[in-house]
Amino acid sequence: MHIHILGICGTFMAGLAVLAKQLGHTVTGSDAAVYPPMSTQLQAQGIICHSGYSPAHLEPPLDQVIIGNVLSRGNPSVEYVFNQGLPYISGAQWLLEQVLKDRWVIAIAGTHGKTTTASMVAWILEYAQLSPGFLIGGVPENFGVSARLGNTPFFVVEADEYDTAFFDKRSKFVHYRPRTAVLNNLEFDHADIFPDLAAIQRQFHHFVRTVPSNGLIVHSPQLTVMDVLKQGYWTPLEVLHDMEKGWYCQPLTAEYSEFSVFFQGKMQGSVKWALIGQHNAHNALAAIAAARHAGVPTKVACEALENFQNVKRRLEIRGVINGITVYDDFAHHPTAIAATLSALRQRVGKQPITAVVELRSNSMRMGIYKQSLAEALLEADSVLLQQPADLSWSLEEATQLLSNLYIFAEVDEIIEYLVKNTSTGEHILIMSNGAFGNIHARLLKALSVSV
Repeated sequence: MHIHILGICGTFMAGLAVLAKQLGHTVTGSDAAVYPPMSTQLQAQGIICHSGYSPAHLEPPLDQVIIGNVLSRGNPSVEYVFNQGLPYISGAQWLLEQVLKDRWVIAIAGTHGKTTTASMVAWILEYAQLSPGFLIGGVPENFGVSARLGNTPFFVVEADEYDTAFFDKRSKFVHYRPRTAVLNNLEFDHADIFPDLAAIQRQFHHFVRTVPSNGLIVHSPQLTVMDVLKQGYWTPLEVLHDMEKGWYCQPLTAEYSEFSVFFQGKMQGSVKWALIGQHNAHNALAAIAAARHAGVPTKVACEALENFQNVKRRLEIRGVINGITVYDDFAHHPTAIAATLSALRQRVGKQPITAVVELRSNSMRMGIYKQSLAEALLEADSVLLQQPADLSWSLEEATQLLSNLYIFAEVDEIIEYLVKNTSTGEHILIMSNGAFGNIHARLLKALSVSV
């Protein structure tokens, strides 16, 4: 079967492409923007990706078209699919029908930490020789690829609450039918499709409704999550961050590079690993609990995490030039920005940190987080922001709390400033959920030239 994927370079759709290829299908795709790590992954898999949405990419007639949620009516490829009567399906529905329907699905949901937690679960199962399949919205360094079929019943999926497609406005995760579900946290996000927090909680409750009574829900005690569960649940629960009743991690170092794991007040093991930050330890706790439900002893899970290599674009060091360290991080929500900065501060101490942020997400550009953006950045010694041309709110007013703030219109201006004003021993933390004009590679090259 020849499958063409519209929006193939998104993290979810690129993973689908890999799975479809492993199932023996011929896979091609189209997208408007192409950038690593997904473009690199597709190329390595021998999957042809066309630039743009010309209907010519859909000729001769294909067997099936998977339509990503970034596309809508009016797109030339979508109109061609409709007018020619080509078979089409959403990515989430295809995943259910072709991959998940006969598997033990472990689904990781939450506003933050889905990618990292799902990667941890997949690695724990791999370490325990359970050879899981997985589909993750990033590239786990332990595997080097964001998706694979696996050859056992277990399949780990990052369970995203964003909508499925323009013709299916349910959250993607209601398609996954997990036996093991993680509700890691819940905040308001995706303001372009959800009017308020209650609307997101409603979708999370639809997700809860799909977990069988012989399954397990691992959940945060966060009030927003508890409100979801108060709407009803039919599955056993295990709570996180509760020393007496559930799972708990106790730090052994300030930056959480070592921590002990407890379940119902009894120590189960400890982890000494390469990651830092309380948020990562909390992600690990959820992963340990989920893996235990799949049959992996906690002690084995802790051993696995000591060999966990993180995910690309999660506080990833892209290079060190003349003693200046450049990081890439996916953080784009104030909570994630603050957590990443806090973790880096714990590691580097008083060494200067420059935070460089692209205001790219729909929620950020709409001004949903303008009241909390400045506070999230307080841990940085200086802050550089790129202001989108069409921003409808005042970035200057929203960031008055920051004393060492610089606002730029173009990436070139940011790079020029950093080359002139950064010296040995400093750390440049670049945060964006997009390509950010390939700023990381360009900055490293410019720093090399300036030495």
